Order: sequence, then structure tokens, then C-alpha cells
Amino acid sequence: LLSTPPRMAQTLRIETDDTDHVTLTRWMIGHQSEHKGATGEFTYILSSIQLACKVIATAVRKSGIANLTGLVGSENVQGEQVKKLDILANDTFINALRASKMINVMVSEENEEPLIAEDANGGKYVITFDPLDGSSNIDCGVAVGTIFGIWQQLEPGTKGTIDDALQSGRKMVAAGYCLYGSFTQLILSIGGKSVDGFTLDPSLGEFILTHPNLRIPEFGPIYSINEGNQNAWLDPQIRQYVENSRNPPPGKKAFSARYVGSMVADVHRTLLYGGIFIYPADKKSKDGKLRLLYEGFPMAYILEAAGGKATTGRMDILDIVPTHIHQRTPIILGSAQNVADVLSLYAA
Repeated sequence: LLSTPPRMAQTLRIETDDTDHVTLTRWMIGHQSEHKGATGEFTYILSSIQLACKVIATAVRKSGIANLTGLVGSENVQGEQVKKLDILANDTFINALRASKMINVMVSEENEEPLIAEDANGGKYVITFDPLDGSSNIDCGVAVGTIFGIWQQLEPGTKGTIDDALQSGRKMVAAGYCLYGSFTQLILSIGGKSVDGFTLDPSLGEFILTHPNLRIPEFGPIYSINEGNQNAWLDPQIRQYVENSRNPPPGKKAFSARYVGSMVADVHRTLLYGGIFIYPADKKSKDGKLRLLYEGFPMAYILEAAGGKATTGRMDILDIVPTHIHQRTPIILGSAQNVADVLSLYAA
């Protein structure tokens, strides 16, 4: 009989990056252990937020075949037509946060008044959010998103008031947004020191850390603005910056123009590729179009944490002290050098 030679043992090499997936929950627990005296309350809030984002992501993905597109037939406090998904996203966020019992005051784009916990045991945190930014584009499949910002209550342990929601952006403790597009991605900054990105793995139902310590490029040759409103812009400095970007002096390359019309999508691209996003004041919206508490503040917080800048042209967005929960503001944010170039026109 012929003998069969023994098979040589093979060494199996396992790449850690291929198997050691850091989920958002694991990441939060790890960060919690780094802070002495942490109670886990903030981790619970973020767990509620990620659950809401998963529910909304599922609804967005199946909206075309689940009769979730189209208008409801009413307007929100902003005077905007309400989409079916706006209501679903708003209710989902409110219910998830209310169930956490850690939020004392909530401010939503879809609600005229703040939602305040019935007693002082409702938690010590304040959250503002746009449950579905860019929803006017949902019927044509354009990327949309959720934006949120978090503060601590002015006097923890007391019943919340509207003043708890009228704090400057410098007092925020965290902010983030969730992009619903060809994939679902949650961008998060806690403490304003760094920015991390988590991508939803549909097969696992978990957000996985895919973009640790995101940093925006110092400069980017991309500008994002609705040029259709050019004749209505109030500040000539914006018009001059756009002209300089389109027609630079000899030896310099013209910028590329990119504009989606969904703030989350436009800011997300700006964060990853560099460049600048501008939504200025105009003749129709003399104070600006975008809302300060749940659009301007969170996005400014994230961009600054990633090494960028955010301004109105006259002051840093995070330095504004709001007087109304639905206050609007002009917004100029992006790579530090791009924003500095705009500010140089205001200083001239």
C-alpha cells in the first residue's frame, strides 16, 4: 500500500482589523471608564440615540415601498411642509429619549415649544435635534440625516425650563449627526476634542467604528452654496468669495462647486474632503435660513472638534447666546483656511 505523506500544519494568520470590530456601545463603555465619577447616564443617552437612528434608517430605506413618502398636508413651526417621514422620525427620537429618563428638556424642529420632563427627576441633560434634515429631498432618494446637540441642565436636579435650551454653543457637551444614504453613518463628538465616525452594519444591526479621530483637511478646493440665491445674498463678501473661487487669479485652480441641498450630506462631504459650506442670509431670510440650536450649533461643534472653523462672518457660531429656540443664523463652516479666506473679506 502506498502511504500518504502527513499534511503539514498551516499557520492561520488573523488580521485583528478584520475581526476585532469596535461597536458604538463598546466604544462608549470604553470612554466611560476613562472618566472618573462617570455614572453611565450619558452612555444611556447615546444608546437611545443610536436606537432611534437605526429605526429611522430602516424607515428611510423602505420609504419608497411603505407609503412613507409624500406630504402630510400640514406645516411645522418653521412654515415648512411636513413629510410623513418627518413625523415618524420626530416621534421616534422623542420616544427613545423619553424612555432613557436622562433628558430634562428636548427641543425639536417639529415642535413649537420645548418638551420638558414633568418633574425634576427627568434627568440632567438637554438635547436639541432636527429629526430629519433635508426631508424635502426624500422623495427623490437624496441623502438625508438627523442632527443633534447635547448640553447639561443649568441647575441639575431641578425642573427644566426653556432657559436650559438657550445656552451658548460653547457649553455643549456633545453633538452628532446621522447620515442616511447609500449607507448609514453616525458622526459623533463628545467633549469637543475629537470626532469619530461609525457605520451601520445591516447584517449585525450595529454601528461599527470606521472613522476614528476624523480630521478635516486644512484646505479644500470645494465650495458648497446655493448659487441660485446669489442675487438675494445680503453680504457682498459672500458674493466676492464665490467669484474668487470660480475665477481665481492666474496660477491658481478654480474650485469645484458641490451642493446637495441637504445640510447633513453637504457638511459630511466637507468634513471628509475639505472645503467650505455656506448658507448666508438673504433678502427672504435676513437672519439666515438654518436654525441655530439644532443645525448651526451641532455642526459647528463637530467641525471645530475636527480642526475646522464655523462662523457667521462676524462671530464664531458657538459664541452666540440664543434668545429663541427656533432662532436662525447665517452659517459659514469648513476647512480652517477656507473659512479664514472668507473672514479676510469681512475684515477688509
